[in-house]
Order: sequence, then structure tokens, then C-alpha cells
Amino acid sequence: MTQAETQPSGPSQPRSHVPHVPIDKIRPHTYVDGTYSLVNPQCGTAKNGKHFLKGIIRDASGEVAIRQWTFDESQLGEIARTGFVWIGGQAQEYNGQVQIVVDSIRSVEVDIEDLARLLPASQHDIPAMELELRRVMGSLTHPAMRALADAYLSNEPFMARVRQAPAAVSVHHAWIGGLLEHTLQLLRLAEGMLPLYPELNRDIVLVGLFLHDLGKTSELTWERGFSYTAEGNLLGHTVKGVIMLSAMASKVSRDGNVRIPADALLVLQHIVLSHHGSLEFGATKIPSTPEAIFVAMLDNLDAKTAIAIHAAQRSKGIHPGQEFTDKVWSLDTRLFRPDPLAASSLALPAE
Repeated sequence: MTQAETQPSGPSQPRSHVPHVPIDKIRPHTYVDGTYSLVNPQCGTAKNGKHFLKGIIRDASGEVAIRQWTFDESQLGEIARTGFVWIGGQAQEYNGQVQIVVDSIRSVEVDIEDLARLLPASQHDIPAMELELRRVMGSLTHPAMRALADAYLSNEPFMARVRQAPAAVSVHHAWIGGLLEHTLQLLRLAEGMLPLYPELNRDIVLVGLFLHDLGKTSELTWERGFSYTAEGNLLGHTVKGVIMLSAMASKVSRDGNVRIPADALLVLQHIVLSHHGSLEFGATKIPSTPEAIFVAMLDNLDAKTAIAIHAAQRSKGIHPGQEFTDKVWSLDTRLFRPDPLAASSLALPAE
């Protein structure tokens, strides 16, 4: 294999409009020559001590692993600089999965109109999802909770970012509109389950779910591929979410003349800080109210189920030998992919 092609992609370099093979059409022996979004590039070390490049490339149709077996570690920063790369290489099958062995790779600039084909996006109608979210929040009964929700919903520049933001860089709902999709799914789950737990405060749960990940509008950036902002790296979305919540509560009190009860504000701040469930998974505090525990459990349910569905990829068909995924690190297991009650548990993908 040849060493990484890393010619500088400075201001004089033309932007990339290279057609590419959609990732969901890549099969073993396909030669790949085009531009893709680059995710989590890393420099690995083989048993013989040589460095190699590993990562994932994405477009709107899916994602696939890449490897370049001879790689200069010093070039990693340049390759990852823009979040998008042109690659040339051959697809091959490895452990039942397709991966691309890269011959050459370089960072490229892309135009805004290219993002729709280079970044994954929600398969659901974004305006319809936002309308449903507004309907749920419109059902709040406490005046202070209604006023607080309205302070967010009436801020159009902020809501524009809510409509666009992914929910993560790579773990779950990592696509344009993913934050809105994840938040709405949680609200739907809560509406269905809250009648089973009448002791819970419905308004606190719904507002907590609405607020819990809104800090990701500042934590993440998606204009140059999915990555973290400086605020994301230094504060994270939970701390940023609490800062935003405090500012919104002050605005509601100042402009709307609506006082948010101190205990309600404290509990909502706690929900934002604790929704990851445990300290080892990024919570600042362990969930310590019934509503906070409910929110954290629902968040975990939707996130892990979405990860499992995405990893199983049942719709693509499952060849013999592909019954199990590679280890999914966020779930700490390999997943059995077939639907055990399907007419045929192993099927070839549709052409």
C-alpha cells in the first residue's frame, strides 16, 4: 500500500465536487474514489510496530470503516482538518463486514450544498417533528413551566440549531436532526408511560426531557462534519445546558414577570446534570429525585435501543457468517443481528 497522500489543502485548493459511490452501494471489490465525511480518525499501531490509519467515512446513506496500512502519524492532524476527505481505495470484506483499504487520502473543503449528501440526516420530517414537540410542550399546565418552555421555543435562531443538531458525534442519533428526533422520542415515551406513574410530576418530567440535551446545540458543530466545539470540549452539554437554563429562567422572570419556583429550577438543573445516570458515564450527580431517575432511564432506553438498531442493520440483509456484529463498545457486547421470528433469519441484501 502507498503512504498517505497529504498534500496541503490550503485556500488555493479547489473545493471538492467529486462524485462518489454512495456508501450503501459499496460492495467488496468496489473501487472507491470520492469525497466523504470523516469520523474519529485515529492512528493505530500494528503488532509489527508500524502505524496505520483507522476511522469511519460517512455520507447520507451510511458509514463504513477505513484502514490505511502504511501511514505517517504526523499527517493525522492535516487529514482531519476539515472533517471531509477525498479517498481512493478498494473495498474488501473483513469478518463479514465491508471495509475500505485506502491507497490515498487527503482533506478537502466542501460547499454547504454538499452537506446533504455527505452527512447522514434524520429519515423523519423535521418540521413535523418540531410541530409535535411544540404540541407536547403546549400541554404543560404550570404557568412557570409553560413560560420557561416558551422562552426556548420562541427563540428562532436557537430553534434553528435544535432542528439541525445531531444528538452525538458518533454514538446515537448522530445525524442532522438527531437531537430533535431523540428529544421527541423521549417525550413520546414519557406521554405513554407517565399515566402508569401518577406520583411523578408530569410538567417536571416533560420539561426535563426537553431541556436535557439542549446544550448540544453549543457542544457540537456540524457545518464541517460532526465534531466538538471549544465549549463542548471544555464544558460539555450538561454544564452548558445548566448555564442556558439559568439564563432562560432569569429572562422569564425579568421579561415575562413569571417567577420559576426555586425548587423547580433546582430540580430541572439537577435533571440536566444527572441524566447520564452514573458518574462513570458523564453524570455530574447521581439522579436523586423520582423525576430525574425517570428521565435518566428513558434517555438510556432510547439511546441504547437506537445504537442496537443501527448496529444490527437488519434492513441490509444478513449473509451467513454475519449473524453477529463486531463489539459495540457503547453496549459492551456483540449483537446477534437476525430477527428470530422473521420468515428467513438470513437473507441476501436487496439490490
